[in-house]
Amino acid sequence: MQSRAFSRPFQALACVIVAGCAYWLFSLWSSGQLSTGQGSAAGQGLYWYLAALALLVYTLFCILTSVTTLSTSSLDQSFVWSKHVELNELAYVKLIRVPGLDWLIAPRLYCRTLLGKFSVFYACDPQMIAEFERLRDELKAFRQIR
Repeated sequence: MQSRAFSRPFQALACVIVAGCAYWLFSLWSSGQLSTGQGSAAGQGLYWYLAALALLVYTLFCILTSVTTLSTSSLDQSFVWSKHVELNELAYVKLIRVPGLDWLIAPRLYCRTLLGKFSVFYACDPQMIAEFERLRDELKAFRQIR
């Protein structure tokens, strides 16, 4: 099963924020408050602002393309860095949601493995969230038996 990690409204909000930051940087540069002059502090500031904007654009690209995949053996998500957890290594999972705001704030599954490694997986599709709930309930039942 595959699902987008983030909802369309969240993706639109992220686009607006990045576009606003880019517009702000352009307006600072066009008004002469940031220049590319040799050795000037303002010129060095421009490069730092451009580096920050590049990171924002990359993160936006990751938000727009991120996909969560649940298979019979693992849970994966593509994001800024790819996340992978084998289901048979799970020790604990918790589904974190903001009631009534699933359309904006993506529900997330907090996972901890038997070795203590933790990961957080996002999903906005109701079917994937239902699978997260089923996974949580089955893991809890399995751990109670032992």
